[in-house]
Order: sequence, then C-alpha cells, then structure tokens
Amino acid sequence: MTDVILTDETRTKLKKVSTASIATALYKRGLRNQFIQNVRPVSWKGANMVGQAFTLRYIPAREDRNPITVFRNADHPQRVAVETCPPGWVLVMDARKDARAASAGSILVTRLAKRGCAGVVSDGGFRDAEGVARLDMPAYHQAPSAPTNLTLHEALDINVPISCGDAAVFPGDVLVGDGDGVMVIPAHLVEELADECTGMETFEDFVLEQVNDGAAVIGLYPPTTEKAEADYRAWRERTGR
Repeated sequence: MTDVILTDETRTKLKKVSTASIATALYKRGLRNQFIQNVRPVSWKGANMVGQAFTLRYIPAREDRNPITVFRNADHPQRVAVETCPPGWVLVMDARKDARAASAGSILVTRLAKRGCAGVVSDGGFRDAEGVARLDMPAYHQAPSAPTNLTLHEALDINVPISCGDAAVFPGDVLVGDGDGVMVIPAHLVEELADECTGMETFEDFVLEQVNDGAAVIGLYPPTTEKAEADYRAWRERTGR
C-alpha cells in the first residue's frame, strides 16, 4: 500500500477535472492504459468520484467452495472488504470483466455509502442496480446482473494489486470517475496531475468559448500562434481564471 495520502486540497482539484484531461496528462508521461474499460456510472450524479483505491479480487467460483452458507462466515472477504474500506476511499473490485453474476448489490453498496466511502467500482455487475442508482455515493459497473456473486465469483484477496477493466490498480492509487468512466492515477503522480489538469480545464474552457464564437481550431488547439496565446492571457485576466 502506498504511503501517499490524498489531501483535501488535491481531492477538491480533482473534483473539477475530467477523466479526458487526466488521460491526456498521463499519456504525456507514457501511461496509456489507465482508463478502466467498459465501466460506466450506474447513475451519473453530475459530480466526480475521487478517492484512493481499496481493492477486492475475485477468482472464478468453484462449486464446492461457494455454497450460499459461506456468507455466514464472519471472515468472508467480500463482507470484510465492505466493512474495512476506509472512509473517503473507493472499493475497487476485480471481477475479471464478467458481469454474468453480480459482484455486489444494493445492501453492500449502501453500507459503503453509510460508512462514508467515496465510491465503488467493479468491472463486473451489480444486482439491485436501481437501488444502487438511488444512492448519493458514486458507483461504476459494467452492467446490471441479478445472479448472486457466488454463482461465478469467489472473493479471495483484499487490498492487493488487481486488474479492473484491463487497468492495473494498486492499493492507494487515486481513482477519478466522471460521466465518461474511471481513470486510475498512480499515487505518486496525483498532486502534479491535479495541478496540470486544472490548468488544462481552464484552457479548454477558453477554447470552447472561442469555438462557440466561430474560431477555427488550427492554431488555437493547441495554441501555436502568438495571437492564440495572447487571447488566452487576455481571457484569463478578464475572467480571473
């Protein structure tokens, strides 16, 4: 687990930046596979999910190990993960991209929300997805799925490196989710990316305003002319950005 702790200041910055900006900033650093593939909001709330990763790994279920009675065990890894994911963190599940059976349902996700967790992400499915959608806490999955997780999944490891939607997720990495999906930021890069992406968002607001006013993108995006750079400086002075 990383020693890096996400600060309130950095969290606030990341609440205002898009996964697209983060993807570009990571690409500049040679990191090309940080977007969790085929995962979307259960219900987009209009506000970013931001938090460090607390992980749960599933393996394929073997029938002799996964009768319904295993949920009676106090040390069942799925239940333990729900009760130990720290407040302000995101529970991230490796369900092997298999949504044929759920990786959690509305009761467990509600418990995460009540405990103050920042969100939940699975590259599999959630059952009772309508109930999950009604929660204020962000939740991301591949698709709704009614069968209990025991049908195809065995929860095995807590807080170990996992794969989620073909992205590597290490405990303590920072996850940012918006309406497009979820990006994984290596913890040691999070502060510099938050600053860089804040600047990118400011510039893109300027560009979008220019485009809406009829400007062409060549020379503006990226700014390769003195006029574009001067216009941006003047826009920042005028808007206080």
